[in-house]
Amino acid sequence: MTQGSSGTTATVTPQARAVRLGPRSVAALVLVGAVGVAAFGWPFLAPPGSQVTAHAQDAPWLFAGLLVLLVAVVAATISESGLGPKAVAMLGVLAATGAALRPIGAGTAGLEPMFFLMVLSGRVLGPGFGFVLGSVTMFASALLTGGVGPWMPFQMLAMGWFAMGAGLLPGADRLRGRGELLVLAGYGFVAAFAYGTIMNMAGWPFMDENSTRIAFDADAAVPVNLARFVAYCLATSLGWDLGRALITVVLTVALGPAVLKALRRATRRAAFETPVTFDGPGGPADPTTG
Repeated sequence: MTQGSSGTTATVTPQARAVRLGPRSVAALVLVGAVGVAAFGWPFLAPPGSQVTAHAQDAPWLFAGLLVLLVAVVAATISESGLGPKAVAMLGVLAATGAALRPIGAGTAGLEPMFFLMVLSGRVLGPGFGFVLGSVTMFASALLTGGVGPWMPFQMLAMGWFAMGAGLLPGADRLRGRGELLVLAGYGFVAAFAYGTIMNMAGWPFMDENSTRIAFDADAAVPVNLARFVAYCLATSLGWDLGRALITVVLTVALGPAVLKALRRATRRAAFETPVTFDGPGGPADPTTG
């Protein structure tokens, strides 16, 4: 309930969510998050000389296979918690749109317009829907562009986190207008760099340590490898990540009001959270009569 300048009160309608996360869904997200952290960060988590670092070239493949199964489990768990036909239809439309947007500008300084759509969709439809949308969009995009490889599960998980984070931003029910656009643009800018950095962690261990001094060294200490990784990011992906971040901000500010309005209108019309009721033979029951 909020009070206007005239002293009247107005009810703030909570933002509808395509998926309300239950305990099982939250537990599944926590599990896949923990495994994801290990899958991306094992070069900094495993001590030198351990069995993981001894199989440095095999570890990304093993984690890739595990992530495919875990992302599928999370998607199925979230679906069981309320991803109904309406939400599935919206998921299909948004995932197809995101997959079609991704090839635009591919190979040109990180100009990837799909990221702003993931931010806005996660914001409106919530973290659970955002995670599934990000994962499904990257999977569809990989099939569309022929980008299927060991990196695909890492992309699916990273994009799921990216869109889920937008759904966790504060002020989902009350923040609107310019303030909301600034929050979403700021998140998109930071998250675009975070996405690039996370994906660097997935591909960095593949480099041949004998060919460059910025490659992962399985026998080196964590601080040494951390310095190598920072140098790797600066040398290989900084420009690409900056382009991705800037295009996300520009599109969020320019198209955000219209896209947010359209998504919220579609969400209201879909009435995801309207309970299904059945009328008796005598017509609708009167709730006041018990």
